[in-house]
Amino acid sequence: MSNSTNLYRALRELIPDAPLQVATVSAISYGTGTSAVEWPGGDVQTVRGTSVSIGARAFVRDGVIEGAAPNLTTELIEI
Repeated sequence: MSNSTNLYRALRELIPDAPLQVATVSAISYGTGTSAVEWPGGDVQTVRGTSVSIGARAFVRDGVIEGAAPNLTTELIEI
């Protein structure tokens, strides 16, 4: 094996990054550090993070709130 080959890095380059999505925060549990978010299709998911207030939109990636999202019109496109 070559010294310049990092097999883990090569494997990570094959795996795509998780998408950044927008959801609406519907509930916050400060005790557990989680929030319930509602996706545009109506599904509800519990994610980590409490930095966005109830009723506001949040950026979510890999089950974690990354921050507040702007309140823009959402267009749902089914593939």
